[in-house]
Amino acid sequence: MSSRNRNNLPTNLAQLQNMIKRDPETYKEEFSQQWRHFQSNLELFGLDPSQPNEAVTELVMFVAQVSDCYTKLTEGFPDEIMSILSDNYSVMNADLRMTLCKALILIRNKNLTSPMKVLELFFKLLNAQDKLLRASLYSHIVNDIKNVNAKHKNNKINTVLQNYMFSMLSESSSTIAAKMSLDIMIELYRKNIWNDSKTVNVIVTACTSKITKVKVAALKFFLGTDCPEEDDEDKDSDSEDDETKAKKLCVASQVSKKSAKKAKKLAKALTLIRKSKKKHKPVSFNFSAIHLINDPQGFAEKLLKQVESSKDRFEVKLMTMNLIGRLIGLHELILLNFYPFLQRFLQPHQREVTKLLMISAQSTHDLVPPDVIEQLLRTIANNFVSEKNSSEVMAVGLNAIREVCSRSANAMSEELLQDLVQYKTTKNKTVMMAARSLMQLFRDVDPTLLRRKDRGKPKEVDSTAVELSVKGFGESKAVTFVPGADLLEENAGGDKGEGDENEDGWESDDDDEEDDDSDSDGWINISHSDDEGGGGGEEGDEEDKEPMDPADIKQKAESISTTRILTDEDFKKIKQTSLGQKLDPKRGRKRRSRSISTSEDNPERGELVKLSQIENVCKKMRHDKESRLATVMAGREGREKFNKPPSKRMDVNASTTNKEKLKNKPFMMISHSSRYRSKGKKSFREKQIALRDSLLKREKKGK
Repeated sequence: MSSRNRNNLPTNLAQLQNMIKRDPETYKEEFSQQWRHFQSNLELFGLDPSQPNEAVTELVMFVAQVSDCYTKLTEGFPDEIMSILSDNYSVMNADLRMTLCKALILIRNKNLTSPMKVLELFFKLLNAQDKLLRASLYSHIVNDIKNVNAKHKNNKINTVLQNYMFSMLSESSSTIAAKMSLDIMIELYRKNIWNDSKTVNVIVTACTSKITKVKVAALKFFLGTDCPEEDDEDKDSDSEDDETKAKKLCVASQVSKKSAKKAKKLAKALTLIRKSKKKHKPVSFNFSAIHLINDPQGFAEKLLKQVESSKDRFEVKLMTMNLIGRLIGLHELILLNFYPFLQRFLQPHQREVTKLLMISAQSTHDLVPPDVIEQLLRTIANNFVSEKNSSEVMAVGLNAIREVCSRSANAMSEELLQDLVQYKTTKNKTVMMAARSLMQLFRDVDPTLLRRKDRGKPKEVDSTAVELSVKGFGESKAVTFVPGADLLEENAGGDKGEGDENEDGWESDDDDEEDDDSDSDGWINISHSDDEGGGGGEEGDEEDKEPMDPADIKQKAESISTTRILTDEDFKKIKQTSLGQKLDPKRGRKRRSRSISTSEDNPERGELVKLSQIENVCKKMRHDKESRLATVMAGREGREKFNKPPSKRMDVNASTTNKEKLKNKPFMMISHSSRYRSKGKKSFREKQIALRDSLLKREKKGK
C-alpha cells in the first residue's frame, strides 16, 4: 500500500478496518492511534452523557469490529462499555445507546466476554424507555441463551438467569422489565430450551402478579394448546399433496406447449415449492406446562382467592377462571368453593356465557362430591333449559349438562334426567338434537337412570355379553390387560421351525409369515355363527361357529399383555379391528361379543372441553317458510320481471281477441264451456279423437 493512501487511513475507518482484518500486525500502530483517540473521547463523553457524540459512535463500532485482532490491547473494552451503559443508560442519547448495545452484542458473538455479564446488563436495560432497544435486546437474549444451550444444557447459567428473572417478576416497580422477562421465558419454553419445571413454576408466580400485563401474558401461556390440532395436520398433508402436484407441473411444463396460462400456473407452483422448503417452527407444548406445576392445589386456591376479590376487567377474570377449571380437571383437585362462585355467572344474559359453561364442564371430575355437581346441574337446568328461553339457549344448556355428566355421571339424578330427556320429542330441531345427545350419553354410561323405553337396544345381544357396570363415587377399576389384546394372536412373533405347520396344514417359511401379516393388516377374519347364516351344514371348526366365553377372552387378553411387548404393528391391528366393528354392524355384533374393552365404562373424551361442544347448536331447518320467503324476495331485487311481453299489434286501435278477453272473464261465466270440462268425464273414444286432432294440428303447423 502506498504511503499516501496509508496517511488517509486515520480519517477513513472503514478502509482501516478492512486492512486490519487482512493483516493485523502491519496496521497495529494505526489501531493504537485510534484506540488512544477512543479513550480520550470517552473521557469527554463522561462529562455530559446526555449529549450525542458522533466520534464515540464511530470509534465504538470500529473497535468492536477489530477487537478480536488485538485481544490483549482491548481486554478491558467490554467491561468499559458495560459500565458506561449501566451507569448512564437512562440519560444517554438513544442512537448512542443503541450503538453501544450493538457493539456489545458483536463482542459477545465473538465470545470475547462471558454471557452472564452481558445478559445481566441487558435485563437491566429492559427498563429503558426505548421500544426499539427492547426489541433488539429481546432477540439477542433469546438467541444467546439458545446458543449457550445448543450442545448441552448449561445449568449454571440457566440457574442464575432463572433466579434473576424470578426476582424481576416479584418486583412490582419495574413493569416493563418484568413483562419482557416473562416474554423471554415463554419464548425459551416454546423453543424447547427452558422446558423444565423450574421455568414453569417461575411463570406460575407471574399469574398472581399485581401487574395486569404480566398476569395476562402468564395466563395466556398456560391456556395454550398441547399439540397441533388435527386440522393443522390435515393442512400439512394437503400442502404436501400440493407440493407433489407442483413438482409434477414443473416437469410437465418442460415438454408441453407453452402458453400464458401455463406460465402462470408454473410460477405459482414454484412459489409453493419454495415455501415448502422453509423450516417449520418448533412445536409448541404450552399445555403440557400445566402438568409440570409443583403445587397445583395451592396455585388454584391462590387464583380463586385473587379472582374473588379482583377488580380487573371481565376478560381477565374469565381467563383466570378458565385456568382454575383446567387445573381442577387435569389434576383432579378438590376446590369446592369454586362451583358456587361459578354458578353466579351462569345466566343466559351473561357475557361469554358459553365459555363459562365450558369452564363448568372442565372443572368436573369423578372425585368431586356428586351433591356439589348436582347443584351445578340444577342451576344450568333452571336457568337455561326452560321454555321461556330461546331454542339456542336451551340447546346450549343441554350440551353443557351433557359435558358435565360425561365427566361426573353420578351427579345426575333420575328425576332431572328424565325431565330433560322429554325434550327429545319437541318440534324444535335444535332442542331435540341436544336432548337426544344427552340421552345417548346415558345409554352408554348408565342406562338405568332412563325410562325403559328410552334405554334403546342393549349393546350385547348374546348371553356371553359383558354387563355394563357403573362406577360409584371414588371407585377406580384396576386394569389387568391392554384393551383389545384378545384380538391378537398368542403365538405372534414366536419362533417356528421349518417343519411347523399352520392351521391349514401347510408348511410356512419366513416369506409366508410376512404375507400372512400383510393379509391380516388389510383383512379381518370374522367367525360366523349359526344365527348369521354361517350354516350348520358347512364344514369348519366348532370354535369358529360359537363365540368365546368371556372368561376365556379375559384370560387370553391377560396372557398376551403379560407375556408380550406389544409393538406398533400390534396396536395398529387392534385399531383396525375396532374400526371394522364400527363400520360393519354385522361383524361388530359378533366381534363385540368376543372382545373386552375397558372403554365401555367411560366413553373416549379428551382432557379439555372444546367450546364447539357447548356451542354445537343445530341451525334452523332450511325449509322454514320465513327463511324461504326472505330468500325469494332478496333474489327478486334488482332484476327484470320474467313475464311475457305484450304482443305488438299491427293496428294499435284494433280491439282485443276473444282469447285475450277469455282471460279476464269471471270463471262462473265460462265454467260450463267445453274447454273447462273435466277430462275424466270423456269417454275413451272422445279421448282418441281429441288426440288425433291435436296430432294433425301439430303436423300442419310443422309443415
